[in-house]
Amino acid sequence: MTLLHQAYDQYTAEDRQVWQLLFERQLQALPGRAAPEFMAGLACIGFTADCIPDFRQTNQVLRRLTGWELVAVPGIVDDAAFFGLLAARRFPATTWLRKLAELDYLEEPDMFHDVFGHVPLLTNPDFCRFLHQLGHLGTLHASDADAVELLARLYWFTVEFGLLRDAGSGAARIYGAGILSSAGETRYSLGPEPRRQPFDVARVLDTAFRKDVFQTDYFVLDSLDQLPATLPRVQRALRRVACLSEAGR
Repeated sequence: MTLLHQAYDQYTAEDRQVWQLLFERQLQALPGRAAPEFMAGLACIGFTADCIPDFRQTNQVLRRLTGWELVAVPGIVDDAAFFGLLAARRFPATTWLRKLAELDYLEEPDMFHDVFGHVPLLTNPDFCRFLHQLGHLGTLHASDADAVELLARLYWFTVEFGLLRDAGSGAARIYGAGILSSAGETRYSLGPEPRRQPFDVARVLDTAFRKDVFQTDYFVLDSLDQLPATLPRVQRALRRVACLSEAGR
């Protein structure tokens, strides 16, 4: 896997405009929809509309708060590399931004998704503990395609498209980066169309997903500390998959 430098001075005027437009649009959409934990992290990390985040500055904050850091990558990394980075408390992020003509949809995540969507919760200890332990599980099972599929489902329905019950109102709020970085799915996920159900790890592991449409199902956590608490059950499921794979050889 090739790690990159951010090359911060190479961002163009269009890049800065794209970041500002996306940031301001999401900042208008998120109050009352985003989980308080995400909004607190966004304030803590110090992102603003008029400044593309500099990984060097962001990492100073993350290291101080949770021991995590961003690493620049050229695009989607393979499973073994991805899990290895998480196990080392390093989160992979692209450094390129979409074009103005692509504000509403991209096939591959860009920096706005990776950084605006993911980084604020890297300030949260419970969330970081989950990612770290997930990384260790992934490194143990990265060569087993069936196990990786289960881990992908867990990651998808939590880190990317998870909802969280608000402790005060009891309403669902968003913490998944795939929703928080999408203006359309931010509104859709809390609207009348999709199914929202209590988080159950067995059901999550049994639920397939598609990347090219809004989700039909979302799972709602009671609190972020529920995430690391689910991992022993995930580990047992992975062991069963490994046993079945071994028996089938």
